[in-house]
Amino acid sequence: MNSVKSIAMAMCITLPAFAHAGESVVKWQNFKDYRDVRASSQGKASYHKQIATQFEKHFSKLAEQLPKGYKLNLEITDIDLAGDVRYGGMDEIRVVKPIYFPRIKLNYSLVDNDGSVISEANDVELKDMGFMDKIKMGRDEPFFYEKRLITEWFGEQILANLD
Repeated sequence: MNSVKSIAMAMCITLPAFAHAGESVVKWQNFKDYRDVRASSQGKASYHKQIATQFEKHFSKLAEQLPKGYKLNLEITDIDLAGDVRYGGMDEIRVVKPIYFPRIKLNYSLVDNDGSVISEANDVELKDMGFMDKIKMGRDEPFFYEKRLITEWFGEQILANLD
């Protein structure tokens, strides 16, 4: 029993050190100005809140890979979700086809723990015209295609430039 308590105590002390290395801050523009963030089966306000929450969690998870004290500042300037909302009888449904590929436009800056800008760019356009041709692991996750697009950009542009 003492060994279990010792292990639990050691985990409580050491795990917080690994919990968050870097952080992300996301700034949103007016959702009405975004290209396509239409809800298919829920109210606009709750859908927009869901998008913001899901994307912020994803950026936060990615930022954990950054060195301690680094901060990724993002401004999302446009979103075009994968698929297109169409009328399906009495309800609207989001139809996902290859011609409706995901697009995200953003501005970003990566700042180190001293406040120095490591990298930054404006008008970055992320798009994946072949999004349906890739392996679809975790496809039932909300905003899967957009999150995969963000993850690929993060690895290629943010993590790759830290060296």
